[in-house]
Amino acid sequence: MKQKNYREWIKEALCIAAGTGLMAAATNWIFEPMHLVTGGVTGLGIVIKDISGNIMGGAGVPLWVTNVICNIPLFFVAYRLKGKAFFVRGVISGAVFTLWLGLLPVVEPMVQDVLLDTILGAVFMGSGLGLVFATGTTTGGMDLLAILLQRKYAHRSEAQILAVVDGTVVLLGAAVFGLERAIYALVAIFIVTKTSDTITNGIKYTKVAYVISDRWTDIRDRLMQELQRGITGIESVGMHTGKRKQMLMCVVSRKEIVIWKKIVFEIDPNAFVIVTDAREAVGEGFGDYRT
Repeated sequence: MKQKNYREWIKEALCIAAGTGLMAAATNWIFEPMHLVTGGVTGLGIVIKDISGNIMGGAGVPLWVTNVICNIPLFFVAYRLKGKAFFVRGVISGAVFTLWLGLLPVVEPMVQDVLLDTILGAVFMGSGLGLVFATGTTTGGMDLLAILLQRKYAHRSEAQILAVVDGTVVLLGAAVFGLERAIYALVAIFIVTKTSDTITNGIKYTKVAYVISDRWTDIRDRLMQELQRGITGIESVGMHTGKRKQMLMCVVSRKEIVIWKKIVFEIDPNAFVIVTDAREAVGEGFGDYRT
């Protein structure tokens, strides 16, 4: 048991280190030099750095300084709402992210194309956020605010709430850097949200298939024999005819859905079939939730 916990700790540490590194790379290598305010404390920091540089001269307030100052009250609230364990993990993640921000130099983007740079930076940032969120912790900043708000709006994902909060910061960026940069920033936010959601919720997409047929017993037996998948029978009633029928439900992989449909229609060409996407399937035949 101790060995298992140790491995999980190492896995989480690597996710945090890699995730915060990707986030810092997106910030220092793409978003800051391009003046793309994609939201969050780092986006706010880009605005503050530009304004302070114009007022005082020089480079302005470094992003890592803004990150530290803004995170102090947020982590204080997190300690009261989420407890000591979350607070400690969050502080560690936030410290690693701040360290990355300070260590990685601000350089010009390698690709001199605004759209491509926007996409690349968003994928970096979304991947980093997803890795950090997947560990159940945060780097602080607006993603910490998203986790706190998610307690109230449980029907929304953390990434979705983060997109709303970031939108407010983007408006501030539009006022400072112009509408064109704000539009690119909105594109980046969309990609960040989709990327982080995919990583956080899993990328093991599966298919949920339903079939209604008078020959449901033959279909059931052959599917279970050839695909080795469990099948659930659901009692259903046709509202037009009033007849009771058995609807079969089966979760299969994307590769297996082709075979599944072939089997069904070979047995009953008149079968009624519904196939829909499932973000992730966990349990027997589809892996453990911890992997």
